[in-house]
Amino acid sequence: MIHKTWQTSAPIKKVTCVHTNAEKYMVNRALTAGKQYEVQNETEEFYFVIDNTGKVGGYYKDYFEVQS
Repeated sequence: MIHKTWQTSAPIKKVTCVHTNAEKYMVNRALTAGKQYEVQNETEEFYFVIDNTGKVGGYYKDYFEVQS
C-alpha cells in the first residue's frame, strides 16, 4: 500500500519532461515539455510523478531526462 503515501512522501529525484509526443495516450494534458517534475517512485519502465493534475501518474521514462 506504499502508493497511498506517494502524494506526501519526499521525492526520490527530479526529472525534466523532454517531450509529450505519445503514440497511444494524450500525455500533453498531464505533462508539459520543459517542466521539471519530482519522482515519487520508479520502476524499470515508468516514473511516477506528481503531474499537472496534482495527482501521481505513471509515465514511460522516455518522456523524461534525469536532472543532475
